[in-house]
Amino acid sequence: MSVDYEAAARELVEARESGKPCPPLRGRLLPEGDVTSAYLVQQLQVRQWLQRGHRRVGAKVGLTSRAVQESFGVFQPDFGVLLDDMAVPDGAEVEMDRLLQPRVEAEVAFVLGADLPDERITSVDVIRAVDHVLPAIEIVDSRVAGWDISIVDTVADNASSGLFVLGTAPRRLADVDLRLCGMVLERAGEPVSVGAGAACLGNPLHAVQWLAQTMARSGDPLRAGDVVLSGALGPMVPVTPGAAYEARISGLGSVRTCFSGEAS
Repeated sequence: MSVDYEAAARELVEARESGKPCPPLRGRLLPEGDVTSAYLVQQLQVRQWLQRGHRRVGAKVGLTSRAVQESFGVFQPDFGVLLDDMAVPDGAEVEMDRLLQPRVEAEVAFVLGADLPDERITSVDVIRAVDHVLPAIEIVDSRVAGWDISIVDTVADNASSGLFVLGTAPRRLADVDLRLCGMVLERAGEPVSVGAGAACLGNPLHAVQWLAQTMARSGDPLRAGDVVLSGALGPMVPVTPGAAYEARISGLGSVRTCFSGEAS
């Protein structure tokens, strides 16, 4: 089949701006399983957002859970770009009208203090480059109707990125056992998702290393100051309008957000 990168990017942008999800892209505008083409569609959108004056502030890793990978029929993570307008202050309310089909998940966020420009970096290079870590809530979203997505759909849709919330009490990497850190995500005080660092590629640090290698290989490496969302520590949860969510990660503290009462 012919690949229409521009049309695929246009549909996703229009879905984001109109609030009306589009049909899946796979088998229609993009070939099934063609991840390379999906990243080209992602790049077209990012370029457009940057031209509109937005700023890249980091990147996110997705598909870090083995169970989720198997459901997509893939055996590696994917990534998307974080922009300045995706950041939500800790504890702030998110208007449901900003999103289409939001879900929340708890993660470890890394903030880099040095560039990671070499695709041959090791875990030690990553450790040396990390300035601090924070608890995070990622608000994932899909511009594809009904979350009917494959690896192609989610990669093209900027790895189903939506918004993100960071905690405000930085921790040194040496003070946290990222592999064993436990996580609980609560809605109105009731647990809705639990997990641990080992659920994220065995250790969230491994996810950052994979991302740094992959982005260096693509010619757009991670830089000092970048925020990296390393991937979910437990199952993602659909957002309930009007609800408040708090994620607590052992050794890292907590982070909170809430949502307006209803979508339009």
